[in-house]
Amino acid sequence: MTGERAMTDAELAARLAETAGQILIYLRASGLLSGKPLGTAGDRTADSFLMSTLKTLRSEDAVLCEESRATPGRTSANRVWIVDPLDGTREYSEGRKDWAVHVALAIDGVATVGAVALPDCDGGLVLRSDEPSALPAAASPPRIVVSRTRPPPEAEAVAQALDGQLVPMGSAGAKAMAVLRGEAEAYVHSGGQYEWDSCAPVAVAIAHGLTCTRLDGSPLRYNCANVALPDLVICRPELHETILSAVRAVTEV
Repeated sequence: MTGERAMTDAELAARLAETAGQILIYLRASGLLSGKPLGTAGDRTADSFLMSTLKTLRSEDAVLCEESRATPGRTSANRVWIVDPLDGTREYSEGRKDWAVHVALAIDGVATVGAVALPDCDGGLVLRSDEPSALPAAASPPRIVVSRTRPPPEAEAVAQALDGQLVPMGSAGAKAMAVLRGEAEAYVHSGGQYEWDSCAPVAVAIAHGLTCTRLDGSPLRYNCANVALPDLVICRPELHETILSAVRAVTEV
């Protein structure tokens, strides 16, 4: 990586996500880990690269990462990199395509800069907050991406309200980027996540014109003392109010 110190935050996020994804692809294809837990090794290897690079290139910023100890005092920092080195460990280990690498920068608690790498999609994609594009045309009926292992009851209510269909998919990043790429119209999640699961996808999604909130409609906040962020919706703007109404109807029963 040359010229890194001249990179903008967005350029750095994209470069880091892309390179970590390439490392993970190589590691899985190499056969070096035959008989060993592939997902664990992938997490640790990508984490080591991302953490060491951020420490070198953004030494004054704090870091919150799924696999590493957070920077001491990070909650008082106004610039915090929030990173998931391998979002979708199971999917990666199974040789599926629906996994991702997340690199984001939260400024004053807001997901401001982000990059999501989808290394197994179309030869390797990186979706960036600094390269927004128009949303593809919406499909009818609407498609709502959900966890392939534990779809939330709120998503069922949303599908009924929109006369839509549920589409199971792997990692959080893959689901969020499916909405951005026109493979779905909404992503509805409840039941548990952490800040690193959504910060980069949210930064990218907002930059591309999608609406991102908690399921109660409140803003998504990052770099909190409690890093649990258990629910969210990422959707096309015109669907947001209908989705929130459907969720309220379920949660108020």
